[in-house]
Amino acid sequence: MIKYFFKLVFSVTFCVSATSCVSLKKYPLESYSWAAPEIRQFEQLDKQVSYPDNSILFLGSSSIRLWNTLEEDMNPFPVIKRGYGGAHFRDLIFYTDRILANHKPEIIVCFVANDIKGVPEDESPKKVLRLIKYFTRQVRDKHPTIPMAFIEITPTSNRWEQWNEIKKVNQFIQDYTAKKDNLFFIETAPYFLNQSGKPRDELFVSDLLHLNKDGYALWNQIIKKEIIKIKGL
Repeated sequence: MIKYFFKLVFSVTFCVSATSCVSLKKYPLESYSWAAPEIRQFEQLDKQVSYPDNSILFLGSSSIRLWNTLEEDMNPFPVIKRGYGGAHFRDLIFYTDRILANHKPEIIVCFVANDIKGVPEDESPKKVLRLIKYFTRQVRDKHPTIPMAFIEITPTSNRWEQWNEIKKVNQFIQDYTAKKDNLFFIETAPYFLNQSGKPRDELFVSDLLHLNKDGYALWNQIIKKEIIKIKGL
């Protein structure tokens, strides 16, 4: 009964808070329990590591988790890395509060790229935007004025058939952030396309989805430049 009540309250809250209602009946928490172990690992790290309040918190999917040189690349800015494999915005909204609970970062940088990937469970671009808006409101409840930057979803050969739909998501995010204070869109796609308008496969590992060393070097160059601008340096 308590579990049912929690679901009902959360569903109503989602519909009232979000600009456009998305029923959480479609997003039962049990469906995303696979991510819970990694979230618990983050909470353990929070107990073991003391992070400066001026840290930049990177959260999102596996491209964040696999960014093994993040601390070195962002030097001298301290960072908190909170990426977990397979993250979608539809599951991130269940874990946002737990990820942010012990932190007062200076900037939040987000990259989530799995809500459209060519499977039956894919969301429409408009529903992805609704989830992003809800995620933003979750962050704003804790940090009303913190700068938030959304990294553009990267064009990849692995998901090239879905690129037109993914591009719509990118455009929705860009338009949304342009209308809001302290929301930023970090454009990356043009740098990952060749002269023929196709993904630069030399920047990815063999799965043609995740970045290799050169891909991360390019990503870092773009993202760090934008973070410096956001910080006003």
